Amino acid sequence: MVAPVIRIDAIRYARHERTAGNNFSQPVDDHDLPMPLDYFVWAIHREGVPPVIVDTGFGEQAAVARGRIITRPLVEGLRDAGIDHLSVEHVILTHLHYDHAGSLSLFPNAKFHVQDAELAWATSRHVCDAPSRAPFDGEPVAQLVRKLYADHVVFHDGDSEFAPGIGLRVCPGHTAGLQVVCCETARGTVVLASDAAHLYANVTRSLPFPIFIDEGEYRQAQKRALELAGGSLDHLIPGHDPLVLKCFPSENDIARVDLAPLVPIAQTQ
Repeated sequence: MVAPVIRIDAIRYARHERTAGNNFSQPVDDHDLPMPLDYFVWAIHREGVPPVIVDTGFGEQAAVARGRIITRPLVEGLRDAGIDHLSVEHVILTHLHYDHAGSLSLFPNAKFHVQDAELAWATSRHVCDAPSRAPFDGEPVAQLVRKLYADHVVFHDGDSEFAPGIGLRVCPGHTAGLQVVCCETARGTVVLASDAAHLYANVTRSLPFPIFIDEGEYRQAQKRALELAGGSLDHLIPGHDPLVLKCFPSENDIARVDLAPLVPIAQTQ
């Protein structure tokens, strides 16, 4: 029997050079060693339908404002993966931080799927607090509200089945309504963890990334994401780890994460 999901592309579009001390919620011994972040969007391919895009990345304006480096404009990355952004019908937003929901306008014909709790939090009194607001950009959130009024937003309340072979599972803590995406592939369930796990090291060290609204929930979210992946690091795809491009079959900054890694992830930790 053919698996519902036939291909998953992890498309890198940006990078941020930083040290390990910036990537964990508690001090670590290797705090001064380089540990950069890569920025991805993901494309889930099924037979006979346009790909589902997971997250929308950010553009040049946000990159300049936040000191990130665009390695390739997202629309070019999609094109290099054989995807016409105008043909995309569905975009899953794992959460609404600037680097995951910053280029909504690239997909004018798409429906955007978001958790109730995520948009509610991002448009609530919580964002009156500057540190809480910092990982969000106001304009993309406002764009999503405008798309809501144009009937281009689909809400999900907790775990749900998005489509055959694609499930949404809530893993809050980093944000109020972060959702991971479970994909049924020929090699089993592959979990697009987004920022439930920025890096494999966040999972293996049991230390979340230091941006969260509830650290206890975030720790549980990491555990749940790994459980959804059958306890296998090879089936868990974190949101920002350069190891994705290094370990999975890759070409032109696009990794095939529906395929098994060329190097078992556990060997890299």
